[in-house]
Amino acid sequence: MTRAVLGPSTRHPSPTTAGPQNLGKPDDAQPPRLSVVLPTRNEAENIPLLIARLAPLVVPLGAEILVVDDSDDDTPAALSRAAVDAPLPVRLLHRPAHARAGGLSGAVLLGAEHARGDWILVMDADLQHPPETAAMLAAVAMRHDVDVVVGTRYAGNGSSDGLDGALREATSSWATRLVKGMFPGRLATVSDPMSGLFAFRRCAVRLDRMNPVGFKVLLELLVRHPGARVAEVAYEMAARHAGRSKASLREGVTFLRHLCRLRGQRLVGQIRARPRTARERLHELARLVAFGLVGLSGMAVNTAALWFFYEPAQLHHLLGAALATQLSTTWNFLLVDNLIYRRQRQTGLAARASRFFLLNNALLLLRLPVLQALVWAGVGVLAANAVTLVALFLLRFLINDRVIYTQADRVRRDPVRLLVSVAGTEAVAAPSRRRYQYLKYRYDIAGVVTIGSQIRLPELEFFRAQWVAGADVDIAVRVADVGGRGPQRRAALTQYASQSVLRYEEQLGRLGANFRIQLGQTVDIQVGPLLARSPHVVYTNIVEALLRFVMVSRGHMLLHSACVTLDGVGVMLSALTDTGKTATVLRLLRDHGGLFLSDDMTIVRPDGMAFCFPKPLTISAHTLRAVQAQDLTPQEWRRLQLQSRLHSKGGRSLALTLARFNLPIMGINAVTQLLVPPPKYSVDRLVPCRMGTSTRVEELFVIERGAPGIGDLDHAETVQRMIDNTDDAYGFPPFRYLAPSITIDGQGYHQLRAREREILSSFLSTVRSRVISSDRFGWADDIPRLLRAERGEAADRVTLPSPVWPRWDTPLTHADGSPLTGVDGAPLPVRAAGGAG
Repeated sequence: MTRAVLGPSTRHPSPTTAGPQNLGKPDDAQPPRLSVVLPTRNEAENIPLLIARLAPLVVPLGAEILVVDDSDDDTPAALSRAAVDAPLPVRLLHRPAHARAGGLSGAVLLGAEHARGDWILVMDADLQHPPETAAMLAAVAMRHDVDVVVGTRYAGNGSSDGLDGALREATSSWATRLVKGMFPGRLATVSDPMSGLFAFRRCAVRLDRMNPVGFKVLLELLVRHPGARVAEVAYEMAARHAGRSKASLREGVTFLRHLCRLRGQRLVGQIRARPRTARERLHELARLVAFGLVGLSGMAVNTAALWFFYEPAQLHHLLGAALATQLSTTWNFLLVDNLIYRRQRQTGLAARASRFFLLNNALLLLRLPVLQALVWAGVGVLAANAVTLVALFLLRFLINDRVIYTQADRVRRDPVRLLVSVAGTEAVAAPSRRRYQYLKYRYDIAGVVTIGSQIRLPELEFFRAQWVAGADVDIAVRVADVGGRGPQRRAALTQYASQSVLRYEEQLGRLGANFRIQLGQTVDIQVGPLLARSPHVVYTNIVEALLRFVMVSRGHMLLHSACVTLDGVGVMLSALTDTGKTATVLRLLRDHGGLFLSDDMTIVRPDGMAFCFPKPLTISAHTLRAVQAQDLTPQEWRRLQLQSRLHSKGGRSLALTLARFNLPIMGINAVTQLLVPPPKYSVDRLVPCRMGTSTRVEELFVIERGAPGIGDLDHAETVQRMIDNTDDAYGFPPFRYLAPSITIDGQGYHQLRAREREILSSFLSTVRSRVISSDRFGWADDIPRLLRAERGEAADRVTLPSPVWPRWDTPLTHADGSPLTGVDGAPLPVRAAGGAG
């Protein structure tokens, strides 16, 4: 491993050090995306081979190589000779003996300050860090939404066999355990915090915070930047090619001293940030006492309400307890929100109230079984209820204090561990039982993508197509035992690059919400038994993410938008989640007629055509305004009051907040969906309407809440808004970890995203785009009025024949009867006979 002579630590380059010297290929006009920083000391034998192996691998990444040299031999001359044939810029920054402050750490920081790339890759020059692994690590870093990527020897298929002897291996292993033990929170997702192979995003690291000593630059970086998003790449450490290691007893003593200093500084930071002073402790104690007093008053309200429901009203005691909880929760929220946390409110009233009610009703599910057990044991109903309330007091306070009313600037390490195994293969445990492989449910998505599934996917029910051959589907969904048998400390997404396999496992072993994806000609998805019981989560969190990119590879885009035709005009609506798009669509159909194509997602094509994607509509709290009571049964209407609030923006906001903690969030989501299914209804179940199959979109309205107004959007701004709105629909875990690892038909994530933008840009080139604001949810009245005024049409609507989704044995046509064509303009082929499900 490359080492440098130790010297006093420094935060800035020595003023006596000259700037980098350009070697080899002239610098490109465009700055590099990646800077490879190589700290060297007496590596004349290794540097030519390293440059020859590394340079071709990082050229596709838009890289430069910057060597910071502390050598006393002819390493600079050897580098100059090797750089002549290098296919990328190579720069040398040689530090004379009097300017080698900070040793290897100082060299790395100096290189980082002179680097020109957005990403900086640090590796040793002795070939113990294989160039192939380093290039893969850089590619992972630039593809994923992370700040630091660590090359690890202690996770997945990583190995430290390249260290010189068993003693050095044991020393490295125990040092790693010591470091992780001293910083358990900040290094929780990092298995090799002292690795010398790592990459970091330049804008995410403040070099002025760094003051490392010796070799362990990465350790300093991770401890100083607790909010950095971290991924790991497993690799096998190679044996040193030539020369000798610079490690020594002196280096070990320096490391221990620096570790103690770092831990001491971290403790001081914790003391300052947390309620350790008398005043801060008093404030925390005051909040606890005040919360307790409010809780006592709420208990009185709860007890009185339970007595009323149980005695005079003669309701069952469990139902009475549930109703009493709603009253006491309302009472508690008003007092807590206005008296205790008045100055700590970070979100809107609706969001805070939703989280508060969700918390208390979640705890109610825990209380009711205990309440029943106490009643069976002979305890009175009122006393048993009081016992359950008191027992959960501390948990209720902690969640309110640290989740619902948490400070916005509290920094937390990303709880999900992201690991890429470069050369290793997946270890698959034996299944608990044999499962059949038959795909019972088949779906044909507008003739573009086919899906086969062992579990019914309600969102795709409109596209049921049992004639699709199960062996020929583009995406297959099966139930299987995924993950290890035992629990693990945190959720993890592992990518096996050599097998094109992605595996997501949560903390509960095979009991968790786990899944496995095999990328290939057919995208094979295996979901664990828990997920199989919650098909909505399977579709929304896994299938649709993959469907989005398969669509792109076929020249189509799954755009987050609604689409209708009004008086024969194709109109598209877009908005951020929970703005009011669904309610607007329902009112447009109910009050102004037209044809329905989609509410949440629309399939679009570069030529301006949009195709229906009629997923069931999710009814959130504000959407209830557009749903009339006579449209639903009384039982559905009563159930909808709870469902619409749980599955609204407030509920998702609480879930996303909890996702910052080390919790099995996807499993929690699956159980929640299982216990309280989302309020999903087909559009014709809510309002009388007709279905359209496709339309040429002429008008796009981006709806917003605010002062009434309308304004045009230019093409570039419209494209960016639609991309942002689409990305907003995929915000729930684990999409952020999953998507960058996807490769479809040889196209990686960034290629697919670029192609998606091209499709959208072409689609929007013939569409007039405007933003329309309303402070009264009035878009459903404003848009038809505006269109009719502009087009000079009469108030009477144009009557169009009711379109029927075609049987596949007939030619496909638009709503106006014109033939439906493919991307190349040719009519789509006639399918085999059969219904559309």
